[in-house]
Amino acid sequence: MSEQTAASPKRQLTAPDILAAKGQRKLAVLTAYDYPTGLLADEAGADVILVGDSLGNVCLGLPDTLGVTMADMLHHTRAAARAVKNALLVGDMPFLSYQTGIETAVANAGRFLQEAGARAVKLEGGAEFVPHIKAMLSAGIPVMGHLGLTPQQIARLGGFKAQGKTARAARKLLADAHALAGAGCFALVLEAVPAEVAARITAEIDIPTIGIGAGPDCDGQVLVFHDVLGLCPGLRPSFVKQYADLWTPAREALSAYCAEVRGGAFPAEAQTRRMAADELAEFQASSEYGDD
Repeated sequence: MSEQTAASPKRQLTAPDILAAKGQRKLAVLTAYDYPTGLLADEAGADVILVGDSLGNVCLGLPDTLGVTMADMLHHTRAAARAVKNALLVGDMPFLSYQTGIETAVANAGRFLQEAGARAVKLEGGAEFVPHIKAMLSAGIPVMGHLGLTPQQIARLGGFKAQGKTARAARKLLADAHALAGAGCFALVLEAVPAEVAARITAEIDIPTIGIGAGPDCDGQVLVFHDVLGLCPGLRPSFVKQYADLWTPAREALSAYCAEVRGGAFPAEAQTRRMAADELAEFQASSEYGDD
């Protein structure tokens, strides 16, 4: 046998892998919503790829996430799953897919794994959902939690507002974080909370925290794919860092295409197919049409 052996293929990350990263390394998390965004996020090296219900905003043109359905989420998760080979793929449970009862929650969570190719789900909310989480885990479904600004609660919260800004609210977040960790979540998203609160939660619970607008002390960070690449013009949260502006060159490229079509420059000879000379001569000499 040769002393050299082929390297084993890279194994796709799992929920236990993400849990084991606590205190060992920072976790990079990105959203994705279809095959190309999933492929780009996966090739970029994301540890976790979340098919977020934020697709309502960035893909469907909705003002919030409340209108996103299970059908939407399964469709987009299924597309992303065809691309993701390395990262842990997490499906975001949409509004009213789990809040109405434990049995419904487990059934809908299971659909993300069984029908759409996800390997975990994420849900928003605190201690009130501990029974749901435990039931999902009993069914073999890993769960990521989400506290702080929970977009599915904007009607109750009165809009997209930072959370945990008072001592009382911060204590509630801390208690909920302990409850979700104790219930068995493998990770916890903290969105739009003071850095000091996120730091204490991160220090006290034994699962990774994934921050978005929650300061630098979380165990990882998540950003929306379109925000990172500047693909959605307009107002963006202050905690977002835009790493590229792809909207402007994309618009310019599409405008150039439209102009060339109207001016007759496209398609040019390089984009045109021609018949072989003998076939063309036979075709032009024929007065008949249809199959031989």
